[in-house]
Amino acid sequence: MLISVIIPTLNEEERIGSLLKFLTSHPLKNRFEVIVVDGESEDKTAVIARTFDVPVYTSDPCSRALQMNKGAKEAKGDVLYFVHADVQLVPSFVNDIIEAVSKGFESGCYRFKFDNPSNPLLHINGFFTRFPFKWCRGGDQTLFITKEAFSRIDGFDERFVIMEDYNLLDRLGQEGLSFKVIAKSIKVSARKYETNSYLKVQAANLKAMKMYKKGESPDLIKKFYTSALD
Repeated sequence: MLISVIIPTLNEEERIGSLLKFLTSHPLKNRFEVIVVDGESEDKTAVIARTFDVPVYTSDPCSRALQMNKGAKEAKGDVLYFVHADVQLVPSFVNDIIEAVSKGFESGCYRFKFDNPSNPLLHINGFFTRFPFKWCRGGDQTLFITKEAFSRIDGFDERFVIMEDYNLLDRLGQEGLSFKVIAKSIKVSARKYETNSYLKVQAANLKAMKMYKKGESPDLIKKFYTSALD
């Protein structure tokens, strides 16, 4: 079983090197491939990624859903593993995913905790990711899905320039596809909370989710979200 690790990037020159170093030096690197799909970064993200001798594709226009679909089209793996550039994966991710798929799970994710939780309230966010509630999910937790299941739901809906992960999870549920929350925590960046207050981020997340549930356009949700946070 081959895993395709797909990383959508945009201006991640400070983070992408650490993730790719971890992946390209992993003792089980023969069990997975790495694909970077860059959204035409204005910094050196793509340059840095290419120094690790991994394929780097460009997506125009920049859209995470479009980038991840492009990576999936190029993928040779049986399982697709979508990973944001600013996360720290658990060393056991290869065996974890293979075990979950071997047990019949067609998709899943990890719990998470923040890499630098300066605000103690951030521990609450991480704690709730152990529960099977959809509002606890998100792309930061990384997502694995079999290529067959991904094809069955037609991948990410590229109309969603934001909330693409929640939309995909909704469609996974509608198709009755099994989902596993692996009982280990990856680390995600707390940078959004470093430039905004905890309550400000939580309020923006809540409103964006409400807009999504009401069926408001992804463009409108993105316009609100980018204006609400620094």
